Amino acid sequence: MDILSVLLLFVPLVLVLWIANQSDGKKERGDLGSARSLAWIAYGTLLLLYLSLVAFGVLLVVIGLLQRGPLGAQLRDFYAASGLGEVSWIDAGLGLWLPSLLGMILLLPPLRRLFARLVPIDAGRVVHAVALSYSALVLVNLMFTLGIGLTNLADTLESSSAAGVSYNITALIWVQDIAMLVMALVGVGWLSRRGLRAAVDRLGVVAPTWKQAAIGIGVGLAMVPLILLLERLASQVGLGSNPDVERLTEQMLGPMLTSLPGVLTLGLAAALGEESVFRGALQPRFGLVLTAILFALLHSNYGITLSTLLVFGVGLVLGLLRLRYNTTAAMFAHAIYNITLGLITYLGLLK
Repeated sequence: MDILSVLLLFVPLVLVLWIANQSDGKKERGDLGSARSLAWIAYGTLLLLYLSLVAFGVLLVVIGLLQRGPLGAQLRDFYAASGLGEVSWIDAGLGLWLPSLLGMILLLPPLRRLFARLVPIDAGRVVHAVALSYSALVLVNLMFTLGIGLTNLADTLESSSAAGVSYNITALIWVQDIAMLVMALVGVGWLSRRGLRAAVDRLGVVAPTWKQAAIGIGVGLAMVPLILLLERLASQVGLGSNPDVERLTEQMLGPMLTSLPGVLTLGLAAALGEESVFRGALQPRFGLVLTAILFALLHSNYGITLSTLLVFGVGLVLGLLRLRYNTTAAMFAHAIYNITLGLITYLGLLK
């Protein structure tokens, strides 16, 4: 994925959030007609997105069914020539249309009212409905990745690298996480219901005290040996790292771990973007546990493995920091955790 692809992905998502906030703002000011029209625009745009994913998913399922017929031999020849494993297009298609259908269902008022009993969202607010529906996009990303297969994705990246195809991963990560920050700010009302200062305050991003900064740094450092110990214990009982996960992660992030700027980027960019969205924007509405689950599932390169469970645990710790202190403390912990793990790899301390 290049920088343009990242922007094309985030721009419509941010736009829908902005329209949703405009609708809620009009409703608060008593302009119910405009609020209703804007709500329909937000929902309609989101439905078009999901319907496009459903259509593409169904197309992949059809290709998968044809693969079992006369077309199968040609596809197998293609896989053999390209050095890739055979892709189950039925699984890949299912990974697109099934969670997309869920995303549309979550827009229904009865479902929103049900979730409002479980997490502190307002079922009547358009932006909360959109945010709830967006959670299905995390499942789209995960299920499509699993449908294609971690092995196939790793093979594709390795083939591209061998062919000399490269991209600026550092710039890509910064663009992606800055886009997440903008999405978080717009999602909580920036450029519509709130000014920039009020939006930043709503995200829980504040000037930390020395104590809060020290606690964030300390928690980040403490998580590193704990996670490494859990991984070692898991390997002792036969639950070691998944080789496909290791290959894919190496292809995606390996170049970042060969330089100090790359290591710093992995920590600082993730702390800026991911914490703004998950601990800043989502956790006050989705609660600690659901936010940590979505945070773990977002890391689709881990599939559903022990690494996913460990990321869930990290998300819980970061969420507790948000509850006890603020998002800034969680940012410190996230940055230090990622940077420390990156430095361990960079220096080869575990080899």
